[in-house]
Amino acid sequence: MNKKQFKVSWNASTQTRRQRLFRYNAPAHIKGKFLGSHLSKELRAKYGSRAARVRVGDKVKVMRGQFKNSVGTIERVDVDDSRVYITKVEQVKKDGTKTLYPINASNLLILEMKLDDKYRIQSLNKQSMKIAATNAAANAAAPKATQATPKSAAAPKAATKPAAAPKKAPVAKAPAAQ
Repeated sequence: MNKKQFKVSWNASTQTRRQRLFRYNAPAHIKGKFLGSHLSKELRAKYGSRAARVRVGDKVKVMRGQFKNSVGTIERVDVDDSRVYITKVEQVKKDGTKTLYPINASNLLILEMKLDDKYRIQSLNKQSMKIAATNAAANAAAPKATQATPKSAAAPKAATKPAAAPKKAPVAKAPAAQ
């Protein structure tokens, strides 16, 4: 499968080699979708979205690996290798020089987003508008309860597990006759 034969509508395979091949041969616009990271609770509440694509300048926290809990800004995003390079996340080489350590975007949490790009703001607002519309439709379609019963008046739940049977005592074997 070369890049000309890449199919976006590819059905999943259980074979790891085919999954790797899919990711390796994916065009750039699909490889960019592999660079999504979770948003912090504050950003999630503000934009109504769980995740967003990482970009240079975002402030992130590493959630997994040897650099767990370290916070820095994204310096470089490698779309081809699906790797992100962050300030203060460095490895020391044998000659003593420091280089940035590549981290997968799925292991990051976005704390602050760089919003100087109008298209990024537009897409975030579009996502929050979609969620607000679906919430409004769900609230309108849900039947309203006329009278709620308090929890104390509700019937107690039945026990889920039956009582265990008593264990039998081990039987001693008679010594063999010779």
